This record gives sequence, C-alpha cells and structure tokens, in this order.
Amino acid sequence: MPREFVEYTNDLPIKVSMQNIKKSPIHWHNAMEIIYVLEGSIKITIETESHRVNKQEIGIINPEEAHSIKSITNNNKVLIFQIDTSFFNKYYDIENMFFYTDFSAPEVQKHEKYDILRKYLSTMLCEIAQKGDNYEDVVEEILVDLLYHLINNFHYLIYDEEELKENEVQFERYDRIIKYIYSNYNNKISIQDIARLEFLSSHYLSNEMKNKVGYSFNDFVNLTRVEEAIKLLLDTEKTISEISEELGFSHTRYFNKHFKKHYKCTPMQYRKKYKVDEETYESLKVYEKLKLKDAYEYLMHYLEDYPRFNYEGKIIKIHVDLSKDTEELDENWHDIINLGSAKEVLKGNHGKLIKEFQKYVECEYAIIQNIFSKDMNVFSTEKDIFFNWYEIRQVFEFIYDLDLKPAILIDFHKYKVEFFLALFKDFINYFTDFFGDKEIKKWRFYLKNSLDENKKSLENFLKEYEDIEFINWDLDYKEVNNIYDTAYMVPYILNQYLNKKSNVIFLTTFDEIYGGEYINNELFYGGSGIINRQGIKKTSYYAYYLLSKLGNEVIEKGDGYIVTKEDDDIQILVYSHSEELESLISLDDLYKRRGLKETAEKKFSINIAALPYNYKIVTYKIDEGKGSSYNNWLSMGKPKRIDEYERDLLIKSSVPNIKLGFAKKSPIYNIVSKIEGYGAFLFILQRV
Repeated sequence: MPREFVEYTNDLPIKVSMQNIKKSPIHWHNAMEIIYVLEGSIKITIETESHRVNKQEIGIINPEEAHSIKSITNNNKVLIFQIDTSFFNKYYDIENMFFYTDFSAPEVQKHEKYDILRKYLSTMLCEIAQKGDNYEDVVEEILVDLLYHLINNFHYLIYDEEELKENEVQFERYDRIIKYIYSNYNNKISIQDIARLEFLSSHYLSNEMKNKVGYSFNDFVNLTRVEEAIKLLLDTEKTISEISEELGFSHTRYFNKHFKKHYKCTPMQYRKKYKVDEETYESLKVYEKLKLKDAYEYLMHYLEDYPRFNYEGKIIKIHVDLSKDTEELDENWHDIINLGSAKEVLKGNHGKLIKEFQKYVECEYAIIQNIFSKDMNVFSTEKDIFFNWYEIRQVFEFIYDLDLKPAILIDFHKYKVEFFLALFKDFINYFTDFFGDKEIKKWRFYLKNSLDENKKSLENFLKEYEDIEFINWDLDYKEVNNIYDTAYMVPYILNQYLNKKSNVIFLTTFDEIYGGEYINNELFYGGSGIINRQGIKKTSYYAYYLLSKLGNEVIEKGDGYIVTKEDDDIQILVYSHSEELESLISLDDLYKRRGLKETAEKKFSINIAALPYNYKIVTYKIDEGKGSSYNNWLSMGKPKRIDEYERDLLIKSSVPNIKLGFAKKSPIYNIVSKIEGYGAFLFILQRV
C-alpha cells in the first residue's frame, strides 16, 4: 500500500506538518511535497536518485514520484508541505512538469532563489499555524507566488540547463517535448515523431536533447518507463511481463535490462524486497509529530519582517485614568542634539534641515565635533603659530541663529599635547573676544575617554578655566552600525529618553563618512545620522518629532507607552517594547536575538476612562510598514544609487502616516491600533 492519499483540511489546497523522521518507506501520492529540513540531516531517495538534505536545505518531490526518507541524525526536525497541484493548474498547467532543487555542492542552496523559497514556506507555515484573519486567502496568494517562483527558478529544464531560462522559445520547446514523452512513454514513440512535430531535423534534436536534458532520447524514455514501473510493482498484482508491456517495452528482457541499470536489481527482486501489505507498511513508518509553532524559532530570519506574524496573537490593553494625579514630564530630549562634524553643518541643504529639526525639538545645546581639525582650515601643520577660526565662527553664528548654544567635543589624541593645548588656548581667547566671557561660560566642553593617557597634562591646563563646564564623554558606541538605519531606532530612542533618562547624543544629525566603513550603496550604510547624506529622514528623526509632541504632565507610563496632557489636550505615545531596547545592538545581532514576542505585529487597545470633552484626534504612525525610509528602500530592491526623481519619492513617502478623527465625550473611549515590527504611534486628542 505504498500509494498514500493526502487529506487536506479547512478547504485549503495544502497540508503542513512538522516531524522528527526516523524512517518513511517507499510511497507516492498525487501531491507535490516540499521537504524543508530545520534541524539535523535526512536522506531522501526519489525514484533513481538519493540525496542528503541538511539543515536549512530543501528538497522537492513531484506528484507520483516514488520516494522514501531515512534519518541521518536522530535529532532531525523536518517541515513537510504537501500541495494539491490541481490548485496550481488553475493558474498554470504544470501537468507533467517537474521541479528540482540542487544538492551538487555544500553551499549551492545559499543562492537568493532558495532564500525566497524559504520565505514563502515560512510565511505559509505562519499563516496555517496562526489561523489569523482571512488566512485562507493569504495562503492561496502565497501559493500562487510560490508557483511562479518554482516555474521561474526550479523547473527541471532550468535545473539541468540554466541558459534555457533566458530563451523563452527554447524553454517552451523542450517543455513540450518532455511533456509529450511523459504522456506517451507507454506507446511506441521515436525522436523522428517529435522532430516532425517541432519542425526540426531528428539529428539536431537528438544532439540538443542530450545537451538540454542530460540523456539521449531513448535513454530518457526508458528511464521514464523504469521510474513508472515502481508503482506497478508495488501497488498492483500484475506480472512482470504485463508491466513490461504496459510500460511500452518491446520485450521483458529490455525491461529487466533498463531496470537493473538504475536500481541494481531485477524488477522481481525489487518487488520481493519492497512490496508489503498495508499493515506492514504502516508499521515501517517511524516518525514523531511535532507542533507547528515550534518551527518559529528556526524561521525567525524569514518571519521577523512579516507583518502578519503574531506569536501570541493577543491584544495589549492599556487603561488610561484621566483623574489620576500627574507628575512633571522630564523633557530631557530638549537638552542637546549632536550636529556632528563642523564641516557638515553648513554643507548644502544641511542648514535648512537643522533649522527644521530645531523648530520642533527646541534643543538647548548643539554638539560640534572635529572643530580642532585641518578640515576646518584652522591650521595646516602642528608647526603653525597662527590659527584661523573664521569657518568655525560661521558655524557658531549659525548655531546662535537657531537659539542653540555650542557644546564642543574635545579629542586631541591625533596631536601632540603641547600643540593642542596651545590650539585650545587660542580658541578660548578668540571666542571670548568675539562672544564675551559671560557667553563662553555657558558653553559645554565634552572630553573623550581617549584623553585618559594625557589626563594629568589636561587637568593642570584646565585649572586655568575653572568657570568652564567640562563633561566626560563616556559613551561606548560605533560610528557605523546598520541598526541606525532601521525602524528599531524609534523605540530605542523613545525608551532611552522616557525610561532610562539618557541622552542619545551619539546620534548625529547627518550621516558622515569617517573612513574605513564598508559602503556598498549611496543611501544606507549604517551611518549614525538621523538624516542620510541625500537629505532623506530616517525613522530616528521622527522619534524626536514624536517626543516633541508630548505634553508636560505625565498621566500614565508603562513598558512601551506614555500618556501625557497639556492643558485640556491629551497625548498617548505607544511604541514596540522589548528587552533588547536596553542596549544598542548590531543588525545581525538583532536577527539572532529578536524574541518571538518582539517580532510580531503588535495590536493595542487603549481605553480612556471618563473622556471629559469632545476632541479632534490626530494620529501619527511610523513603523517598518509605514514611513520608514530604510524599509521603503528595501522595497525598491536596495538600489545602490538613485536619481532625483527616486530621491524625491523616498523623501515624500518616508514620513509618519497621519490620520484625523473625532472623539465625543464618553464614559469609555476606545482606540485600537497596531505596530508592524518596530515603530510607534502617537494619538493627540485636542479639545474642541
């Protein structure tokens, strides 16, 4: 009883299971079967070929292909996708069309087309395991995408002959030929018959068959007959001669000859070895069923940005009691912003963007880096005794125009101590003369930890400037980290300011190139700016924007949310919260460490008790699905360069999603919203 019948559930054309497989004897079915090994290794034998399938590798078993599976490692975990191909046939005729994956080399399945295949399988498993809203429709949509991905990348002709992928006429010709053979192998067919149908010479077709398929015409026909023989040997009581005749062999001895060539035994020996009754067949199957949701941990890389993935499937409830006593909000984000290197401040459109940022955030101080450098034309060599502060003065005047005070980062590890102290003394004297002693005393000076080796010399020098505020810059961070480009920075920044009471002053206003970075595109390379070098705002920019909209009194605060008020207006800020927000990590570490709960689309239900007035509601939302310039760039295919039109599109699309609404005075007012991956939303209730 080696023929199995696949029972599909919930009117879906697919059945998914996860198993620890010890042994699965020879069988076949009319479903396409895709094997995805999550852990360990197994051996799959499909008709005349056997393959070792290791962790994260995929095998495809076509309908009616006889196959068996054995464990190589005991701890294997295998996802099995059985697909009703009649569903595929509605969209594209795949009758007698076959698909294969490659096992020819250890790294061969690292190719992008396999990653896309894993993504489709992972999202299908997610939908079937979660059974969320309209999941049946979503599964069918994924199946259609999967179908065309298989046709375009795993079709047997492409698998054997990659150049056919680029030649549609040739591809269709050999697809017709192979289908003709599969449909007529049990009849007397010749290469001359097919050549006439295709208007080709038989000599040409014979040579091309060998090149494109890997077998001569006769060998391919006989291989097809031999593979079909397995089902007749194991699932019928027909004699060897009857089977030989049914398959189209002219004589039993030819059947025996070709069968032995591929299976190393005669048809009769094969039947005696493998033909069993139903009870024996069932006893030979040794496997353990595993929970589908246990597969999530192996698929996180493919599910982490899938917006419908919701591990717990629950709604996070937030209750707001407006009658509670309030406390003053510590608006520490107003304290300081890091403008980065002095040379960047006055560059191109930067000044306009800084003014726009300051209009919303209204910081008190602006950190300026690399003031004491050749880049600002202050000096040429360390032998100079005259220092030119003109360009630095322009930067400071610009800062004062924005109602900011300078905060200067001191880092002289590149210079001799004596030279730098002379440089700094001249700097203080020059700007004391220009701005006045009283104003200089309002400035801040940050000392980098790299100055420790010169600490004694510096301490003695600084005694001359007792009225100046010197602060240790003790932040440990990377100037380049791909995480800076992502929507992860929204909740990270919000959490730092609202819960850890910490400034995120290592983030600069603009991306800079420091030297030594790995840069493979012009837009996103992990620069620490909240605006990239093309003037496109990252999601981190809008974290400050959302903070600037909060009121000055705190009504309620918890993990991932804060409720504030100002006069009669109410502000509710909600953001995706997780343990990893406590420290800054790399993008690679994020993929590894993201927990199951943190990756989901999070749904929130906010109940406001005793809403006292009527309100106009303004909603701002930014997350991986809405307003993220990085995600928009990813959806464009990660272009290395963009033109002005594309830049303009990115700028216009990379803004928070804004919605307007109205709320009437009520005992309980409910707001429902969701965040896709990392992000935040802000509700502002304005009394009318």
